[in-house]
Amino acid sequence: MSMNIDTLSPQELAALIARANKRKKLLAKRKPAAQTKAAVAKLLKSAGWTFEELYGKSGGSSVPAAAKKPRKAAAKRSAGKVPPKYRNPANEKETWTGRGRPPRWLAGELAAGRKLEEFLIQK
Repeated sequence: MSMNIDTLSPQELAALIARANKRKKLLAKRKPAAQTKAAVAKLLKSAGWTFEELYGKSGGSSVPAAAKKPRKAAAKRSAGKVPPKYRNPANEKETWTGRGRPPRWLAGELAAGRKLEEFLIQK
């Protein structure tokens, strides 16, 4: 969130400064992150756990890494490259596979009233 302080009135500016000072005092009361991490690691070790066992490598999931099941959809996807289906007649190097958003050149042509089938690559 950005704020243009040049447009604030003196009252708004004073209120902002007061809020910022209040926040600064609150943050100053917190223990340093390294100290908190060490305390958490010590607690986990005493309980026989590691952080990775509880939260995974990224720390973003509440499900232990061992309990996660592999996604079936990811296994079905092919890693191969998809051949292009459409080509720009004005520039032969510009192609599109037909997946995702159409490129600008194609969107412009379609907006001008041309049909998608006109740009199909003949096999």
